[in-house]
Amino acid sequence: MDSISISQASSTHSLKDWIIATRPWSFPASTMPVMVTVAWLWSHGISVNWWFALWAVINIILVHAAGNVWSDIADYRSGVDASDTYGVRTLVDGMFTVAEFKRLSWGLNIIAICAGLSLVVLTGLTFGWNGAYTLLYIGIAGILLSFLYPRLKYAALGDLVIIFCYALLPMTGTSFIASGSIHWDVLWLSVPIGLITVGILHANNVRDIETDHRAGIQTFPMLTGRQFGAWLYAFEVICPFLWLVGLMAFRVESWWLGIAFLAMPIAVKNARVMLAYKRGGKQSYAKLDELTAQLQLMFSFLLIIGLIVAAL
Repeated sequence: MDSISISQASSTHSLKDWIIATRPWSFPASTMPVMVTVAWLWSHGISVNWWFALWAVINIILVHAAGNVWSDIADYRSGVDASDTYGVRTLVDGMFTVAEFKRLSWGLNIIAICAGLSLVVLTGLTFGWNGAYTLLYIGIAGILLSFLYPRLKYAALGDLVIIFCYALLPMTGTSFIASGSIHWDVLWLSVPIGLITVGILHANNVRDIETDHRAGIQTFPMLTGRQFGAWLYAFEVICPFLWLVGLMAFRVESWWLGIAFLAMPIAVKNARVMLAYKRGGKQSYAKLDELTAQLQLMFSFLLIIGLIVAAL
C-alpha cells in the first residue's frame, strides 16, 4: 500500500478501529489483578474506596493500551511483525501509520499520567502525603517499564517485566489506592495471576521463535528451545491451580477460592495444545496467546466470585 492510500485509509478510521489498535483482548491481563485485589480487600473486611478502585481499573487500561501500541511500533520497526508473521497486523497491512500509532500511544500515556497524578494527590490528601509518594513510585515504575518493555523483551527479559507490570505493581498499587495502605498478603494471589499472564507472552514467543530469530532479537523461548518452552507454558497455566491448593490447605485463603478450578479444563486444553505442537504444527497454537488471555479472564473472575462468597 503506497503512502497516498495509507493516508486515505487513515482518514477513515472509526472509533472501533482505534480501539482494536490497542488490542483490547489483552486487557484482562491488566484489569483482573486490579479487580481481584479490590475483591480481596472487601472480602477481608477492609474498607474500600469504590470510586478510587474504579479509577484504578480505568487507569491501568490506559497504561496497558498505550504500552500495546508502543510495543507494536517497536515490533514493526524491528521486523518482528512482518507480512508472514502471526499477531498484530495493523501496521504491517497499512491500516495505520507509525505516526498515527505514536500519537495514539503518547496521547494515552499523557491521559494515564495525568489521571495517575490526580490519584496521587487524592490519596495523599485522604491518607497522608507519605503514602502518596509510595503510589507515585509505583506509577513511575509502571510507566517506565511500559516504555522499556520492547527493549527488555528483545533481551529475553519480557517475562520478568510482565510479572512486575501485570501482577506485583498493579496489586500493590490498587491495594493502596482502594484502601489507603498496602496489604502485602494480597500478593499471595499475584503468583497464579502473574503466571497465567506470563503464559500469554510465552505462547506468543514460542510460536514466533523462527521469525524472532530472523528479526535479530532474543526471547526466553529462543534460549531454551521450543520443547522446553512448551513444557514451561504448561507449567504456567497449570501451576496456578496447584498454588491455590497450597493457599487453601495452609489456610492462607478460604476453600471457596476452589471455585476457580472451574477454569482448569480450559488450562488443561491450552496446555495440551501447546504440548502437541509437533503434531499440530504452528497453526494449531497460533491463537494460544488470545486463548490464554481468556483463561486469565475466567480464572480471575472465578477467584473474585470465590472471594465474595467466602466473605458472605
